[in-house]
Amino acid sequence: MWKKISLYVLAALFILAGINHFRSPLPYLEIMPPYFPNPTLLNLLAGGSEILLGILLLIPASRKFAAIGILLLLVAFIPVHIYMIQKGGCTGTYFCIPNWVAWVRLFPLQFILIYWAWWVRED
Repeated sequence: MWKKISLYVLAALFILAGINHFRSPLPYLEIMPPYFPNPTLLNLLAGGSEILLGILLLIPASRKFAAIGILLLLVAFIPVHIYMIQKGGCTGTYFCIPNWVAWVRLFPLQFILIYWAWWVRED
């Protein structure tokens, strides 16, 4: 039962986060390292991927694929978290957090989310 609830919570988190990429793109654009090409396109792809993978996570036949996709997406986001730490948690006008929060987002939160995706991949 806890695994099923956890699955729904993770799917909801990713769907809502993905929607937020479209609803409020500026904070996401600010936290992208300058060496990332075409931040607008990357933001749209990240948001769309989060929505799609969150939905696919709810479908038993695609759950394993979706969980691995989420895991890979979370790994792909690690440079963004490192960039935020390098900038002291404040990357511009729209996104500014205490540096310790930037560290917590990378260690342990990012790895907890990776484990969570791995854990829910199978019934």
